[in-house]
Amino acid sequence: MGMLKSSKPKKQLKFRHNAPLHLKQHFVHVHLDKVAKEKYNLKNRAIQVSKGDTVKVMVGSHKNITGKVNMVSLKNQVVYIDSLKRKNSRGKESGIPIKANNLSIIDLNLTDKYRANKYKLKQVVEPKVTKEQKKEVDSKKEEIPKNKEKVKDTDVKGNKPEVVDTVEEVTE
Repeated sequence: MGMLKSSKPKKQLKFRHNAPLHLKQHFVHVHLDKVAKEKYNLKNRAIQVSKGDTVKVMVGSHKNITGKVNMVSLKNQVVYIDSLKRKNSRGKESGIPIKANNLSIIDLNLTDKYRANKYKLKQVVEPKVTKEQKKEVDSKKEEIPKNKEKVKDTDVKGNKPEVVDTVEEVTE
């Protein structure tokens, strides 16, 4: 099954919506910035966007905003960027979907060896964290003093809260 050749918008929309995932990959290709083309010495006009790439919004109300890609949705053909968030009525933050054709890649994420080999680029290796280093970080997070001052909630009448010395008194 190849790409659709019809010029009718209705057929184009239907094709893009019903296309299998291996064809939807072509719909999330993003143009390379001129500086990125020179930096990586690539002749490709567009590259498939990947998590970790740094992109710039070129069109719309969020124009000229840059950020790293959090997620790429092949199903919906949109990209989520870490610097673009909105709050809902309950205060929860969620990402704003941006169509891939409205973006430009500024910097590539080359930690994936398959992607680096595909474009004949040198893979960037992130420093590996040993088990001992992970344990040290986890132990630092868990060190919380037990006799920390806690404040009781205000009572029904709205009196000022009392300061309690230990955690055991609050739980009673």
